[in-house]
Amino acid sequence: MALFGKKKLTTVKVRKRDMPDGLWIKCPGCDEMLFKQELEAALNVCPKCGHHFMLPRAARIALLADENSFVEWDVGLVSVDTLGFTGVSSYVAKIKENQAKTGCDDAITCGRIHLNGRPAALGVMDFEFLGASMGAVVGEKVTRLIEHGTAEKLPVIISCASGGARMYEGLFSLMQMAKTSAALARHAEAKLPYITVLTHPTTAGVMASYATLGDVIIAEPGALIGFAGPRVIKETTQQELPEGFQRAEFLLKHGLLDMIVARKDLKATLALALDYLQPAPAAAASA
Repeated sequence: MALFGKKKLTTVKVRKRDMPDGLWIKCPGCDEMLFKQELEAALNVCPKCGHHFMLPRAARIALLADENSFVEWDVGLVSVDTLGFTGVSSYVAKIKENQAKTGCDDAITCGRIHLNGRPAALGVMDFEFLGASMGAVVGEKVTRLIEHGTAEKLPVIISCASGGARMYEGLFSLMQMAKTSAALARHAEAKLPYITVLTHPTTAGVMASYATLGDVIIAEPGALIGFAGPRVIKETTQQELPEGFQRAEFLLKHGLLDMIVARKDLKATLALALDYLQPAPAAAASA
């Protein structure tokens, strides 16, 4: 009978080739899938639409500093749990977790660089470390950076990013706004340049203090910049917010920023700004 003549069908399981995680990243600007290595080679800027992803602090320093010119200052300053924070999780545990994740002591790295041959003091904030929140250590390192610059007659550049004050430190965090601003006032009295680069996101206490006190304020395209977030403002005012509210392009149009600069042009733009703000002496220029 035909019934007994049928061939038995078997299912053959074909093992899919293992694909490592993290090789591809979806661009939030254009929804394109981007190969991670190509994105990193493009300074974390989408080649399709120009969306600026966050740039790790080491890559940011390498972008702005001449090769092998960066010398870090004030290494080893570590946050402590002054208030004995007893929230959902231990502050000390959070610090250690973020130190392990980033390989850095806190949310900012500061030091001396050469930028196109010109010496400068540079600070780079890192959103990967507790949202680049500003605690006593961040405030102290920013203050020391500015004071180093003043003492050595160097221009100061800070690449800013922050989610705001570090809630684990309460008023100790908020005090850093006045502390850093006072150091900048002394730097200005010495007639030395100060330039800020606002990256995504730069908000709250950092934005309300040293981030927006620059002689020249530069932002990266599309960066979120503001004190309170758009959602909080909308709920408080009960009003619809304008399109693009608190984005760099909106703030440039309304006068808060001096310019928006694509990442690939940032170093050259900073060099040009410094040449204007602090021209090199004639002897040094001819050397």
